[in-house]
Amino acid sequence: MSLDTPLSTGSKAAEIDAHIIDVLRHRVGKDERAAKPHDWFTAAVLTLRDAVIDRWMESTRRTYDAEGKRVYYLSLEFLIGRLLRDALSNMGLTREMEKALAAHGFDLAALEELEPDAALGNGGLGRLAACFMESLASLDIPAYGYGIRYVNGMFRQRIDDGWQVELPETWLSHGNPWEFDRRESAYRIGFGGEVVDKGDGVEWRPAEQVEASAVDTPVVGYRGKRVNTLRLWTATALDPIRLDAFNAGDHVGALLEEARADALVRVLYPADSTAAGQELRLRQEYFFTAASIQDIVRRHAQYAGDVRTLHEKAAIQLNDTHPAVAVAELMRLLVDIHGLEFNEAWEVTKKTVGYTNHTLLPEALESWPLPLFERLLPRHMQIIYAINSRVLREARKAGLNDAAIAAISLIDEHGERRVRMANLAFVGAHSINGVAALHTDLMKTTVFADLHALYPTRINNKTNGVTPRRWLQQCNPGLVSVIKDAIGPEFLEDATKLADLNALADDAHLGERIAEVKRSNKVALSNHLKQLTGVRLDPDALYDVQIKRIHEYKRQLLNLIETVALYDQIRSHPERDWVPRVKIFGGKAASSYHNAKLTIKLANDIARRVNSDPAVGGLLKVVFVPNYNVTLAERIIPAADLSEQISTAGMEASGTGNMKFALNGALTIGTLDGANIEIKDHVGDDNIVIFGLTADEVAHQRGNGYNPRAIIEASKELQQAINAIASGVFSPDDRDRYKALMGGIYDSDWFMVAADFDAYHTAQRGIDRRWEDQAAWRASAIRNIANVGWFSSDRTISEYARDIWGV
Repeated sequence: MSLDTPLSTGSKAAEIDAHIIDVLRHRVGKDERAAKPHDWFTAAVLTLRDAVIDRWMESTRRTYDAEGKRVYYLSLEFLIGRLLRDALSNMGLTREMEKALAAHGFDLAALEELEPDAALGNGGLGRLAACFMESLASLDIPAYGYGIRYVNGMFRQRIDDGWQVELPETWLSHGNPWEFDRRESAYRIGFGGEVVDKGDGVEWRPAEQVEASAVDTPVVGYRGKRVNTLRLWTATALDPIRLDAFNAGDHVGALLEEARADALVRVLYPADSTAAGQELRLRQEYFFTAASIQDIVRRHAQYAGDVRTLHEKAAIQLNDTHPAVAVAELMRLLVDIHGLEFNEAWEVTKKTVGYTNHTLLPEALESWPLPLFERLLPRHMQIIYAINSRVLREARKAGLNDAAIAAISLIDEHGERRVRMANLAFVGAHSINGVAALHTDLMKTTVFADLHALYPTRINNKTNGVTPRRWLQQCNPGLVSVIKDAIGPEFLEDATKLADLNALADDAHLGERIAEVKRSNKVALSNHLKQLTGVRLDPDALYDVQIKRIHEYKRQLLNLIETVALYDQIRSHPERDWVPRVKIFGGKAASSYHNAKLTIKLANDIARRVNSDPAVGGLLKVVFVPNYNVTLAERIIPAADLSEQISTAGMEASGTGNMKFALNGALTIGTLDGANIEIKDHVGDDNIVIFGLTADEVAHQRGNGYNPRAIIEASKELQQAINAIASGVFSPDDRDRYKALMGGIYDSDWFMVAADFDAYHTAQRGIDRRWEDQAAWRASAIRNIANVGWFSSDRTISEYARDIWGV
């Protein structure tokens, strides 16, 4: 009998119990009396997986029978987190699994802790991709996600004496019970070589090849209505060992080709500060993109026949610039393999591809040295030149001047010639979307201004969203229970129904119940962080949280400098009624990003000093949480009172952490940047704390002789805090450790830390006053929960489906 069969809760639990025992014996190979907790975990996953497979196959059959259009989502990251709780919840089997395991003395929550966090991403880009995959399935939209099956992922972060230490993630060391090898879906991926004339066309003859082989993971939608596929690529050499070299004594050299293939799928974002690192990144991006495009075209040719109709059955979405080479690869397949004329192939490509831009930072808009690109991908370079020729002729015909044409060109001619991947993605797509209203507007006037002038209808906005299943229902069940009692369960199906809470925002009883849930979450988090860091936290303090990738534009440094200023004030004015505050930081710095890694060290140095100072008592604690990941986010976000979204205005594309915090009843302190603007519009000015320069004001300051030194010298609190850090107060073992970091704020301050400090400091003291009126704080928290249902990824995906994909 299938686990899908409707049964009573008791009967379903008994059926699951019997299934688990059968799996434990016949697939795990353990008697239940000898089985260890990890055996029971594996048996639970495989039991659930069997139920998922039935839905998976049925979903696939439905798509084929209906000859439906599929979405293909290409992303270098998929930060999916743990899957057991997510899949159980979406399949509606959580309580039954709990009962089945409890009969054998096991707690489901404890077994869930044994699942490693999948090391398939780093930050918001990867988590967004995971939310989108879940929403695609929940909305019953056929989709594949395509990425790389990283063996070691980004890295596991350890903090040694306050410094970030990068260690390999070992999430696959005991296998992954969720995945399926698809050896039939394997493609040869070439690099280098030459392009030769064939008379009726050309042929690329690569100098080296690796095999990309598919590994599939099911992605379960809400109530199991559809199960889609996350297809990740692994790489192997065509000849894993050269026996002649091995037998000749070159035992290491004989394995060189396998090592080169293995390097493609080892690490996310290998450091690109060296030529070898740049080459590996380009190889990675082409490897997964080429395998994905070949898979898409093969599937279409197999079931629909004519590749000229590809755009009618496939919508390919590029998640940021990393898979931009897909434009050239699709053209290569259509022209060289399937024989389309170039112009016809170009029209099919543009109709099929969509491109999502996630950043305005120039360094994130990838470009590659032309000699490197041409050496690795000679045929693609020819195709890019041909595309560029068409685009530049269009630009000249449209009357654009030389400067605009130079900006539009796919080849950057300034200094070292480079291939501009964002421009390639833009011209090769029918839709280019930003991920928040401000970001989209800035795309039109900054990085893509000239391309927008040439193609004025292509840019559109799709504000990001988060899945309410994981980021409310699963991570905060206590809050869900309270909301259900207050307004009924309809919000579980449609997050916008949370708006019904607005009528109850001032209800004291509801506010107290939500506050009880928040305190319970804070107790659980403080216990976890005590074990993790040794720091004892007060659950009645205000939990002030900034967890995200460590980057200067996200301004963890502004938060830390203000923390030092607060520390000084508490010590100088012990007579004041200070609000107890816990400052929680978390995030990883790129391995070659010096200032970001130094910021992590500063956070830990400040924490060590503040937490051991009896002069502040329990009024201020600072914690840096090591190895921030999805699982830690699921613990921290439900416990947060204050969400720090303080990026330099005009630099954060959207953010999704801001949405998750608000959904769980935290107030936001932030700049008018990214999706903060739209959150403000939804929750109301009185329920968010906005400070600092706007994006236009930032641009004006930068363009008109911004003088941070004068600002610092005019601000007593800022000057004292910066000088304390620079002089070694927090680094007595190395008094000059932060001298250059603070000097950068004095001398240039590109990220406007000094410009925004006084406004930020004033806003934080306003937060203290708000916290003292707990009834008003609770009402604001409820209004945040009530009004951010619009930021569901279901809404975002519905907009993509309607406006871009046509599904």
